Amino acid sequence: MRPFDPNVLDRRQMLAGLGATGAGLAAASLAGSPARAAAPLKIAVAYVSPISDIGWTKQHSLGVEAIKSTFGDKVAMTVLENIANPQDADRTFRDLAAGGHQLIFGTSFSHGTPLQKVARQFPKVKFEHCSGIVHLPNLGTFEAKYYEGTYLAGVAAGKMSKTGKIGFVGGFPIPDIVGPANALLLGAQSVNPAATCSTIFLNSWFDPGKEKDAAAALIAQGCDVICGMTDTPSSVQAAETAGVWGIGYASDMSKFAPTKHLTAFTLDWTSEYVGATRKVLEGTWISEERWDGLKEGVVKMSPYNAAIPDDVKAMLAAKEEAIKAGTLQPFAGEIKDQKGATRVAAGGVLDAKGIRSINWFVKGMTGNLG
Repeated sequence: MRPFDPNVLDRRQMLAGLGATGAGLAAASLAGSPARAAAPLKIAVAYVSPISDIGWTKQHSLGVEAIKSTFGDKVAMTVLENIANPQDADRTFRDLAAGGHQLIFGTSFSHGTPLQKVARQFPKVKFEHCSGIVHLPNLGTFEAKYYEGTYLAGVAAGKMSKTGKIGFVGGFPIPDIVGPANALLLGAQSVNPAATCSTIFLNSWFDPGKEKDAAAALIAQGCDVICGMTDTPSSVQAAETAGVWGIGYASDMSKFAPTKHLTAFTLDWTSEYVGATRKVLEGTWISEERWDGLKEGVVKMSPYNAAIPDDVKAMLAAKEEAIKAGTLQPFAGEIKDQKGATRVAAGGVLDAKGIRSINWFVKGMTGNLG
């Protein structure tokens, strides 16, 4: 069990705290206590899964820590974890807004509908949604270009795989996951045109046992590179145990696969959290759509495995710089889907809207999107 963290609450503790805070303020007022010169900005963040040492939620927690270290007593933070169910999220966001929080962050695609509903009910509260696609005057979104990282990881996989078979374990078959899975294979095919990728979706963001079984199934099918895009290190652990390559997601997961961690496409959300907080404090916040990647430092590649030849590492570094410069587009045509239909014509490039709405697999992918 994770040690108790006084900065992280569940919903019941939060409500008790809000009630106690209200009572305390009333008592202070009756006693004639002087008011503080400037009340701290009340900020709340809801995590979709537990905080652990690595993974999606861990990287968001680093954004929260950056807010605290940057703004100190100018802010007061409320952090909730395990808010995954949409009904729970609806109640949670409503209670946070009613409790006086002025800036509220949702950290999962599944928080979308609840955030949209509550934002309409509390138009004076500012909301930020990671992985969101709907904007309102008081609801902005931020997202990472995961596909840039998976493309580079795919290049490394294509060079290091002996079977030419890659395995991908994802949380849900949504565009934010399907797009990066496609880019993983496109990266591999850029150096090995015969490469293929088999996929399994868990329909869960956090299920270590199910993820481990999925990775094992892919390895049994001959995949010798496994990429997991969930909130646990189970995929890279399974890869290490089986002696195949593992690709981490969100955090550097090399400690879970000390010999077979090929690389990881990591996420640094600190600029998103600190930037939004600063704008609210300054009174300049507006609803924005932010989509950042390697160039902005939101997506970063962890160190490549020492077993990768130096010339391949040099090629990977060059491709990363080309992506940052915009001269290398992972979704440049010609791209056909798994049924043979042309999705991106030769000489064309899939635009941002197309990438963020991908609901199809590229040629060479296998799996079920239904």
